[in-house]
Amino acid sequence: MARPRPEPVQVVKQRRDAALKALVDAVPYIRFLDISFDRRGDELTGVLHFSDDLIGNPMLPAIHGGATAAFLEVTAIISLGWASLWDDLESGVLDPARLEAGELPRMPKTIDLTVDYLRSGLPRDAYARAQIVRRGRRYASVNVLGWQDNRDRLFAQATGHFLMPSRDGSKAGSAAPEKGAS
Repeated sequence: MARPRPEPVQVVKQRRDAALKALVDAVPYIRFLDISFDRRGDELTGVLHFSDDLIGNPMLPAIHGGATAAFLEVTAIISLGWASLWDDLESGVLDPARLEAGELPRMPKTIDLTVDYLRSGLPRDAYARAQIVRRGRRYASVNVLGWQDNRDRLFAQATGHFLMPSRDGSKAGSAAPEKGAS
């Protein structure tokens, strides 16, 4: 029996890019902060595009710590969402047209986020990449590294823990009521 021909690379790329765009566009705060994501295969790099509105200390000038923390948290959440989508997208279980129509899976919820500010964020674009340490059915742990000009010279890093949405749409971690219980 002959194996089916693989899809053309451009079709695969368009499907992946459309799925990522739908995921990112579903979060208005990402547009507000002007964050985009560069995708290489299944790996994402978040880009916080510099704007004078991000300056917290005009004397230095330095990017506001809240903007930095939000950028690292968004990178972690989108990376977790992308990792969850990736398997379904590649296996064909998930139809990209449904994503584009707004039928998106629920996103992980932050349990806690610890940010280490290692140096001032300079008035320029910043980059972040998340490493998923653990991704289970209910819980995920993620480390995020943030840099600007040199990836070896971090300006911030974060560790976060997230509540993962259940695959069936109900709240993760919630117990279903027993039959006959009132």
